[in-house]
Amino acid sequence: MSSPATPNATSAERLTQLTAKLDAAGERLAAARPFAKQTQRGAVLDLTRRLMLEPGGVEAVYGRAERLERAGLFHGTDWADPEILQPALAARTLRLGDAPTATLECVSELRMLAVAERQYFHPGLSSEQAQNFLARTLGLNLDALFGTPSEASRSRAGRIAEVVHNLFDFVVGRIGYGEILDRLIAEIWRLLAQRPIVVDDIKAMIAQISVWLANGQSERGAAAGWGADRLISALFGPTAACREDPGLPVYLERVATMDAAALTQEAAALARAMHDTGLVSAYHAAFLRHVAAEHHDLVVPALGLSSTGADGYRCYSQLVRSLIERAIHPETSQAAYGLALMLERGLFYMPPIGPALWRQIALPLSGSARQILTNVYGSAQPPETVLLAGVLSMLGQPLGVGQGNNPTCQAARALSMWAFTDPDYLLQVITWAVRDEEVILHFEGQPISSRTAGAGLAAVPPADVDPVSLVLVPHLDRIYAEMGRVCLPRGGDAHRWINPELHGWWVGRGCAIAVDIASGSLADFDGFVRGFYAAYHPFYNGSQPVIHPQPAGIAFTDSAGRFIGWHAIAIYRVGLDQHGTMRVYFFNPNNDSGQDWGGGVVVSTEGNGERYGESSLPIEEFAARLYLFHFDPLEEGNPGAVPADEISRVTALARDSWAADR
Repeated sequence: MSSPATPNATSAERLTQLTAKLDAAGERLAAARPFAKQTQRGAVLDLTRRLMLEPGGVEAVYGRAERLERAGLFHGTDWADPEILQPALAARTLRLGDAPTATLECVSELRMLAVAERQYFHPGLSSEQAQNFLARTLGLNLDALFGTPSEASRSRAGRIAEVVHNLFDFVVGRIGYGEILDRLIAEIWRLLAQRPIVVDDIKAMIAQISVWLANGQSERGAAAGWGADRLISALFGPTAACREDPGLPVYLERVATMDAAALTQEAAALARAMHDTGLVSAYHAAFLRHVAAEHHDLVVPALGLSSTGADGYRCYSQLVRSLIERAIHPETSQAAYGLALMLERGLFYMPPIGPALWRQIALPLSGSARQILTNVYGSAQPPETVLLAGVLSMLGQPLGVGQGNNPTCQAARALSMWAFTDPDYLLQVITWAVRDEEVILHFEGQPISSRTAGAGLAAVPPADVDPVSLVLVPHLDRIYAEMGRVCLPRGGDAHRWINPELHGWWVGRGCAIAVDIASGSLADFDGFVRGFYAAYHPFYNGSQPVIHPQPAGIAFTDSAGRFIGWHAIAIYRVGLDQHGTMRVYFFNPNNDSGQDWGGGVVVSTEGNGERYGESSLPIEEFAARLYLFHFDPLEEGNPGAVPADEISRVTALARDSWAADR
């Protein structure tokens, strides 16, 4: 531990003393051998933290960010490769990390700022990437800019909250509020284009932007102001009757005095805001409850339904109104969007869905399920209401399911595929989980119980997911892991047997794997790619479309093209986009599917024919990251017709990234 600055010294003197000590500690860090850098890192971080508490201290650290990185401050840590860092994780670290970890994150943020301002050229990280990273991180921490930290936050981990506050003040002072606002709003719109079910972080960012602008802390450019206003109004003032965000009691008083024309106009405005953004205002939920009780004919325009959805509502109006009454409240307003999309999907016409939803409405939850839902979602609404709202969201937005910050992509994929293909089965599994506290699935005829199965992949239950995932993923995670243990003696990739048994009868019984599991080496990769094209490419499979989504496995890579691990996705369709490019459209359970996989392979989520929630890539780029796919062995394509140059391009993309040493 370094010695303290001279007692009773002025701020300027402390700044000088701490700066000199940091430079000396940085030199010792630079001189240390790689295996010894961790020993020297503690002193550097302690001095950095203390320096950033002094006036001018953040700027002093900023001027040394490049030097500290070259000295090895990030060596052997998760921050060693800034191009693969995640803003959500950075924001969480700044809020909840201990003093050394949060301080390391602060230095990393200053490094990002130096790159963004072109003061520091970092290989693999462009200034634009650094700017976007800073915008999202600040967007998730805007409250740190509003006033000084409280005494409680000051005491956390040795005043680290004050260090974070000083960091953000400095970053905003360099970039400017307007620049941050532009980038943050663009990022929010990009995320909303994927229509996720869980939008709590997005709503929090919009709320903070609203306060930010109301306090006059940002100049509004034309584009930024228009984008911000649309987001803010969608949540806090979607119609003329609630434009100034008067609060629900006042709003409902206004609604009660509206005539038929005004109510119709109100319904249309609310629906337009919901479908434009994928966000549902608390005012919308209150209005929907009002018309479902007193003006039944206005439910259709309030949900923004087309003729398809309107017909479904007229056939099942009592059930729909019961769902609104039980599930849709201001605290669970997002369920209104799920209900609208359920009706648009025509789910109510499936014979089992109506009875299953009636059962769900009256379903008694076990004590454990009630406790889990209350712990995560609070007690503003009963857990039965929270779960029913989650059911509507998942059935309406099957491609909006996310795995959260959990290693449970298999379970998230299963939920999404069931919601899309077999929704009545999903409702049955939910019933087993929350009523009986046990899910039993069969593997090759043998029952596997979630109650008696061993541990799953997730060390702790998920807490950052939708309500259905919250109660189901722990069961599915244990069952999936148990299926893997059953397959362990067989050798090879267990997903060959697990995927059809876990997901459903529609999964192709043929399975192609690009990697020899025992050695990790590629096994006839050219033949693997030809087989994929013959099974999925319309030009080589007799124009056979994908009928049921098929599970697949990708070699997940970072933006530098380096192998991270194996990841579960699902192929939904393959077809030409509006530009004439053959693309694979797939579901990725990651919370943000717009990812850079390196080597120019950048996943698209909008603008290339994607439907809400889909990701897409040109087929050769997708095939270059694919390592496992299922197919129907009775449906033969024409692998010999695939051009050799196409195979060569795919192979080159793979070998330049995850397959480089295979």
